Amino acid sequence: MSIDTATAARVAKLARINVPEEDLPKLKDELNGIISFMEQLNEVDVDGVEPMTSVTPQRLKRREDVVTDGSQPEAVMKNAPDAREGFFAVPKVVE
Repeated sequence: MSIDTATAARVAKLARINVPEEDLPKLKDELNGIISFMEQLNEVDVDGVEPMTSVTPQRLKRREDVVTDGSQPEAVMKNAPDAREGFFAVPKVVE
């Protein structure tokens, strides 16, 4: 598959990218390079290959799931623009 200059101009228009007329041949070459690389990737046999998120196996550290108040409610309430009786006060939005 190959892209011509007119197609490169259309892609730029659809992407809302302002590409001057003299830069369209360079864009065409770059898009053709991307397409040829994608065609190379399609040739790789990946049957039986497990998907991975990292090249090294990693496990997340586990911790006990315990609900706490954070042990610092006063420090948290200092950040509130309006706090009353230990709660965040917000303006009424429903009448």
